[in-house]
Amino acid sequence: MTVNEIDKTPADRPAEPPDAHDQWNFAVRRETPTQRLDRNYAEILQEVRVAQTGVQLLLAFLLTVAFTPRFATLTEFERSVYVAALVLGAAATALLIAPAAFHRLVYQRRLKRQLVLASSRFALCGLTLLMLSIGSALLLILSVTLGPAHAAWFTTGALGWFALWWFAFPLWSRMRHSGDR
Repeated sequence: MTVNEIDKTPADRPAEPPDAHDQWNFAVRRETPTQRLDRNYAEILQEVRVAQTGVQLLLAFLLTVAFTPRFATLTEFERSVYVAALVLGAAATALLIAPAAFHRLVYQRRLKRQLVLASSRFALCGLTLLMLSIGSALLLILSVTLGPAHAAWFTTGALGWFALWWFAFPLWSRMRHSGDR
């Protein structure tokens, strides 16, 4: 049996030809394109669950800051950084929850491929915004405790650290092993 024979699409939708990943997954895992999409979506949801906890804790912290007595003493710069952190955190939250909302709206419409692609993009953009929100929150806290000059240096280093492990290293690994397929 071939991957096309295993995973037929309904007659009302044109079948997409299997791509190289579909063919490899079928040959090695005996996994049909539909099973692969189900697995990919489950993996994305697991990844998003990790990030959601962090963004929800950060957002909860940021939402309470404005109601503390010390908030009135923040400089204009620190208030601007606070607003940036809050907005970036809210935007990250929206994107990291978006796969669930997208799934609910396309449920039982045979749009799993679109769901997986959109969810992957939501997660990547959400992680980027989460990194920027953490950086902004760090800048705010360090600015209050160390002053803006030191805060800028430490925050730049922290953002570089996040970017290295969240984006640069995975992209380097992806390029380094791109011929291994």
